[in-house]
Amino acid sequence: MVKTKASTEISKLSFEQALKALEEIVRGLEAGDAKLDEAIQAYERGAALKQHCENKLREAQAKVDQIQFTAEGGISVKPANID
Repeated sequence: MVKTKASTEISKLSFEQALKALEEIVRGLEAGDAKLDEAIQAYERGAALKQHCENKLREAQAKVDQIQFTAEGGISVKPANID
């Protein structure tokens, strides 16, 4: 996958920032005010944002899955292997 300026910018977003941007795109597309080319670009950006959010959720789930309880009732964390 070739890293573009847009994909690099998206990769720096937190989950919350990406989700907010995705929600704004959806609202804009639902309004139907954009020209076709703009709508296509917005859809492509939305798809990239969606993928980024899914990746962030998978990373978070992997971290949660690594939390373990010890025999003494404490909590330990096993390093996640998400790559």
